[in-house]
Amino acid sequence: MDIFVFSFFLVLSCLSVIVVDASKGDAHPLYRSCIRQCEETGCVGPKCFPQCSFSSDGELVGRPWYIQEPLYLQWKKWDCLSDCRYYCMLDREKEKELLNHDPVKYHGKWPFKRIYGMQEPASVAFSALNLAMHFHGWVSFFIVLYYKLPLKDGKKAYYEYASLWHIYAFFSLNSWLWSAVFHSRDVDVTEKLDYSSAVILLGYSLILAILRSFNIRDEATRVMVSAPLIAFVITHVMYLNFYKLDYGKSLLVNP
Repeated sequence: MDIFVFSFFLVLSCLSVIVVDASKGDAHPLYRSCIRQCEETGCVGPKCFPQCSFSSDGELVGRPWYIQEPLYLQWKKWDCLSDCRYYCMLDREKEKELLNHDPVKYHGKWPFKRIYGMQEPASVAFSALNLAMHFHGWVSFFIVLYYKLPLKDGKKAYYEYASLWHIYAFFSLNSWLWSAVFHSRDVDVTEKLDYSSAVILLGYSLILAILRSFNIRDEATRVMVSAPLIAFVITHVMYLNFYKLDYGKSLLVNP
């Protein structure tokens, strides 16, 4: 029991570490100047964006709903700010390449070129592959548990941790799904869903690892172990969604 208590508080202490800043690229003055100019003119160098339409007083104006393209045609297109960030990033990276400087991150991500409207096609492919493998693993676990092993009278599994692993499978599938969506289309909603899902999965994985490693079967002890970690995860998710989406803290909690 002493080893369990020591390990539990050691894990908690690892969560309270000094936070470091992220993304040197979007903090650079030339990049920020490019973004401001693009937001004012709708252009980055010779390239201008039709979605950046401005009125005489400089306000961004959207087209009426009845002349907008349907959603199935809009999915590959980006809004004004997204295109400004993307092409300003490309310009900065071209300048750095001429000076033989290494690439840096922008808004928490490495610079990639879009393919078929997807912002990070390689990340989308790997996230989709992880989603498929986790789904295959969960189905295999379900078949072994309920069709190849003996069941109790109420058709319940003898394995006491079955329900915990089903929850883990759900959180994993949810996390990799939003990871694929986010890397395909980086907007505010998909970004928050991706980061929040990853934090929830990480927190639950830690809870499950503790419960399984120390073979904790008593419900009261399970609640005692899980409660502080659940509180931490909920607090962090609320911080990301309703206060500030801090890339440094997110990478620290979910590297």
